[in-house]
Amino acid sequence: MKQIFMILAALLVMSCSRDEIQAQTTNYETMTTKMYITIDGRTEAVTLTNNSATQALVAKLQEAPVSITLNSSGGFEIWGPLGFSLPENDQQTTAQPGDVILYNGSNLCLFYGTNSWSYTRLGKIDGLSESELRTFLKAGESNIGVVLSLDNSAAIKEVKSNGSEDGTYYSVNGQRVQNPTHGIYFKNHKKVIL
Repeated sequence: MKQIFMILAALLVMSCSRDEIQAQTTNYETMTTKMYITIDGRTEAVTLTNNSATQALVAKLQEAPVSITLNSSGGFEIWGPLGFSLPENDQQTTAQPGDVILYNGSNLCLFYGTNSWSYTRLGKIDGLSESELRTFLKAGESNIGVVLSLDNSAAIKEVKSNGSEDGTYYSVNGQRVQNPTHGIYFKNHKKVIL
């Protein structure tokens, strides 16, 4: 009888552990893999690396977009304080154009050139050449306003039209939509969620 009780207790402990592992796996699989960077009304996507720093960043961005000010430095990056700290997973790294890096746990670096240092990789800006990155990141400038978000429509601040308010729906990309379904649209200069 005592052995049966011990076997049942062991099975109960094993099933709890398996449930915990399943919950952790589900969180890992459902983590957002895209972040959006907006500078001067232009938004570019970032494919995030999955580590404890990006998980903490995604959790912060789920609360609200984050606005920061970055400055050019060294001829290869714009960088500045995030205003909060993230877990560090530093490794000796040669950052490449487009890399999004965490430095010293609380500074964001966006690269348009290369540099070797001990960094935590957060992700990479999608699909821009080095020349396009220099333009987007305002290489060489100071006081660059940057918005980080999980929603690529968060950067839309103003809707301009030709003056008519005809009730037509437009996508976040500015395309006319005949039969809108669920999503974010614009109608009569206002954001509408269906």
